[in-house]
Amino acid sequence: MSIRILAICGSSRRESLNQKLLAMAVQGARDAGAIVTFARLADFDLPIYDGDVEAARGLPDGASTLQALVDAHDALLIATPEYNGGYTALLKNAIDWISRPRSDGSGGIALLAGKVAALVSASPGQLGGLRSQTAMRAVLDKVGMLVIPQAFALSVAHEAFDAEGQMKDHRAAMAVMSVGEALYRTASRLATREVRSVEP
Repeated sequence: MSIRILAICGSSRRESLNQKLLAMAVQGARDAGAIVTFARLADFDLPIYDGDVEAARGLPDGASTLQALVDAHDALLIATPEYNGGYTALLKNAIDWISRPRSDGSGGIALLAGKVAALVSASPGQLGGLRSQTAMRAVLDKVGMLVIPQAFALSVAHEAFDAEGQMKDHRAAMAVMSVGEALYRTASRLATREVRSVEP
């Protein structure tokens, strides 16, 4: 059974440290057998969520596209940068739009509920973005996602990568790759249980 993982980075910077860290976690998921799709949030039409705008115009095209991507994947692998001790507005705004009712009237939050997620973060600070993970975990719990305990926070991240974007510390690289592997294995177990539960 193929497991599809959607990888999302909460930073809009093309050379962001969190994007580099996410790529390492994705490598771990792919090595384990997952099919992974990257979703760069800055490429989607996602205005700041506004209920009046939604009522007047419906969902933006970017939100509908993101909803379709979430629907087509079994799990989310999220890199959550830390801005002033919390997650980014870009990432929270994307989740808010995904959770809205779909254009066909079905519930958007149902796309997230019951799916598995894993978190990684990178920061120049000593905590490695750990506070953003804690805050983001609360949001994902609220929408019904199952956040696995395996996570990775990379401190002093501005010194962690070489010119090719690879982590200098091999043990740290293996640790972040193990998050992607753990996400794949958890999603696989849940998918197998779901198949068994519908078999006659």
